[in-house]
Amino acid sequence: MGKNNKVLSALCYFSLFFAPFLLPLVVYFIADEQEVKGHAMASLLSHLLPLIVVPLFAFGFVMDQAAVLWFIVLIIIGAVLVIGTTVWNIVKGIQLLKES
Repeated sequence: MGKNNKVLSALCYFSLFFAPFLLPLVVYFIADEQEVKGHAMASLLSHLLPLIVVPLFAFGFVMDQAAVLWFIVLIIIGAVLVIGTTVWNIVKGIQLLKES
């Protein structure tokens, strides 16, 4: 994979901070090289992963007072998921740039 393709793939991961869904989606449909498409899809899925937590939080809000423990568990899971995917995206982007 060429240097420009690696930079483009790394940008897909770093786009979590400026265009989380748009850039990986555009790169996926525009890129010709399969490896770039693979990185674009992986980054898009990792950007979508924290959105799974939103319905869980909504479910936690409608639960009654007896389920406070469940709500705390949901908050912990959500925080770990968001922090984990953010760190993963940063690590993957840096790995690609170091290969250049």
